[in-house]
Amino acid sequence: MNNQITDEKIDKYFAITKEALDAVQNKLDENRKSEAEDFLDMATRYFSDAKHFKEKGEYVLAFGALNYAHGWLDAGARIKLFKVNDSRLFTVDD
Repeated sequence: MNNQITDEKIDKYFAITKEALDAVQNKLDENRKSEAEDFLDMATRYFSDAKHFKEKGEYVLAFGALNYAHGWLDAGARIKLFKVNDSRLFTVDD
């Protein structure tokens, strides 16, 4: 079923977002470090919220928080705050 947030689905998206978080570590644009750190902080906070919601069994809220976390990372990559070129994890050109 594609209309349910299963353990497998939530675990998959946790893994992808964690991989994206790890990918941007130490790859911040030094000329815009403050902005890059802000985007990374927001992503990290939403990822933490997602963990909290999952632990409480609130998968819909966890899934939403994961999408926000990855959205912050993706936006940062797109505007080149993060020096990444992985089009599997971000909407950037290889």
